[in-house]
Amino acid sequence: MQRIAVLTSGGDSPGMNACIRAVVRKAIYHGMEVIGINRGFNGFIEADMAPMNLGSVADIIHRGGTILRTARSEQFLTPEGRARAYENVKRFGLQGLVVIGGDGSFRGAHQFNLEYNLPVVGVPGTIDNDIPGTDQTIGFDTAVNTVVEAINKIRDTATSHERTFIVEVMGRKHGFIALAAGLAGGAESILIPERPFDFDDICERLMRGYRRGKLHSIIVVAEGAANALEIGQRIKERTGFDTKVTILGHLQRGGSPTATDRIMASRLGARAVELLMAGEKRKMVGIKAGQLVALDIEEALTQTRTIDLDMYNLAGVLSI
Repeated sequence: MQRIAVLTSGGDSPGMNACIRAVVRKAIYHGMEVIGINRGFNGFIEADMAPMNLGSVADIIHRGGTILRTARSEQFLTPEGRARAYENVKRFGLQGLVVIGGDGSFRGAHQFNLEYNLPVVGVPGTIDNDIPGTDQTIGFDTAVNTVVEAINKIRDTATSHERTFIVEVMGRKHGFIALAAGLAGGAESILIPERPFDFDDICERLMRGYRRGKLHSIIVVAEGAANALEIGQRIKERTGFDTKVTILGHLQRGGSPTATDRIMASRLGARAVELLMAGEKRKMVGIKAGQLVALDIEEALTQTRTIDLDMYNLAGVLSI
C-alpha cells in the first residue's frame, strides 16, 4: 500500500488532531503517502484534499477540534455523491481510507467499501461514547472532564447562594456523559434517556438534603432525558427552592484533549494504518480493557452500546 487518505466526519471531538497526527506519521514512517481530506465526506466528493507531510501535523497534538475540519454530508448518502467520491479515489490514487468519527461516519465508510471495495478503517471519535466495540471513544474523557470542571465552578455559586442547579449536558440518545460527569461531580440526581426518572424521588432527595443542612444541590440532565428548563421550574414550584439552569451545550466539544484522549487517539490512529497495511478491508479499531482491538465495521454497526447500570445505581446510592 502506497497512498492512503484520512478524514474527520460528524461532530468534532477533542483528540481528533492527535489521531490525525498518528495516522500521518505512522504512514510516513512506513514509506506511504497520506492525503488529507478536508470537511469530511463533503471534501471527499469535492476533491478538497491535499498531501500531508510531517510538518502538516506538527504542534497539533494538544489542540481541540480537527485541522481537517468536519461536516455532515447529505450528498454522500446518495449513490451519485459516492460515485463522485470514487472518481477522486481514482484521481488521487488512493488505496485506503481512515475515517475518524462516529456512527454515521462509520455507516458512510462501510457503504462506500461495499460499493467500491476501497479498504477503510474507522476510528471512533465522538464525545458521546456511543460506539460499540470499544470501551471509550476519542473525546469522551475530555468532555466529561469539561463537565466536571463546570460542575465544580457551579457548585461554588450554588453554595454561596444556597441554590439548586440543573446542569444540562449533551446526550440526545445516550446518557454516557451525564452519568460519568454526574458520578464524578457528586450530583444529587442524574437524568439519562436510558432510564425513566421519578420526579417525586428527585424532590425527595432535595428535601432530604435540605433537612440535614445541605446548602446546595446539583442535578445533571442529559439533553435527551428531559427539558432542563421545565425540570427546574417544576422543582421550584414543588419545593420552593431557588433553582437555576445551566446548559453547557457545545462547550463540551471544545478544549485541549486530556492526556487519556491524546494517548488513546495516538494508539488508535497508528493501529488503523497497521490494519490497512495488513490488507484489512473494512475494520474499526477500539480499546478493550486497555488493549487495542479490531472488529468488522458491520459488526459494530449492528450492535448497541448500553449504559452501565451498576454505575448508575452506584451514583444513586452515593447521592443519598
